[in-house]
Amino acid sequence: MPLLHLLFTPRGLFAATGLAAVSLVGGGLTLAHTMNLAACPLCILQRMLYLLLALESIAAWLLAGPAPERTLPRRITALVMAATALTGVGVASYQTWLQRFAKGASCTADQPWWEQLVNWAGAQWPLMFEASGLCSEAGWRFLGLSIAEWSLIAFTSMTIAMLAAMLRKA
Repeated sequence: MPLLHLLFTPRGLFAATGLAAVSLVGGGLTLAHTMNLAACPLCILQRMLYLLLALESIAAWLLAGPAPERTLPRRITALVMAATALTGVGVASYQTWLQRFAKGASCTADQPWWEQLVNWAGAQWPLMFEASGLCSEAGWRFLGLSIAEWSLIAFTSMTIAMLAAMLRKA
């Protein structure tokens, strides 16, 4: 029971979010390499957001001590993490829409800044960030849901967890 109680503290939520984010990146890389799945630019963007959440969770965990004077830093870091997770909700929602309703469409008509970022990152670290797939192809499903749909669930859960961490009293 004490371990479960710790999970629902703000620091526990930060730690769980960070661990989940790192695990999802690791799981995505494992799936990509074992099942020969090609990640698309939106997949890579979501991977980047998970890594950013993991980094933010470290900072949040360090800043959010149990003392009452740590309330403002905890709320600010939770808000930043909620904004990052909410951005992930938007990206995963868009990719889910592409996969369900816009079959055969590309990610975008032109190359926006985020796709340029993905291409640059892919050139720097191909194993982690190379995008060679189509955003509208689901590729692999688990329990009837695509990776983008599972990512939407994960980002939504992380957003809710960060809102809870932000609003919870120390």
